[in-house]
Amino acid sequence: MTGKQVTIGSLRPMPGSRKRHKRLGCGQGSGHGKTSTRGHKGQRARSGDGKLVGFEGGQMPLLRRLPKRGFRNTVFRREFQVVSLEDLERVFKNQTEVNLEALRLHGLVSGKRPVKILGDGQLGKAMKIQAHAFSKSAKEKIEKVGGKAEVLASKGASA
Repeated sequence: MTGKQVTIGSLRPMPGSRKRHKRLGCGQGSGHGKTSTRGHKGQRARSGDGKLVGFEGGQMPLLRRLPKRGFRNTVFRREFQVVSLEDLERVFKNQTEVNLEALRLHGLVSGKRPVKILGDGQLGKAMKIQAHAFSKSAKEKIEKVGGKAEVLASKGASA
């Protein structure tokens, strides 16, 4: 064992792990004076050299060359937070009623997005479950054990 003792004052980074930053525009003696590593003239030599992602130097970008197919309803798409029956069975063993506040309290959902219950897993007992949407299989499984699937109206929905 070496006799060196490690103290806060003796700590140093490993040699070569910390590299000095390049000091630009600090005169000819620095090696990065005059044009400051930008070369002469041209687009990249000037300030405001902001090219957008996908810019191909004036050539028609790949994204615009490829054909577009299908339909994407991005503006009016409803994104759900999903909870499975398996999670409800595991978390709400001793309860018969499940609402949004209970789901938030147990950490199954968060935020303000609507909640959808999916039919993964099985329910062992009847529960009254409130959510914004239910999958067909989830609704069948809930009603099969004598429970009730109550659909809540979400904000902005015409109900």
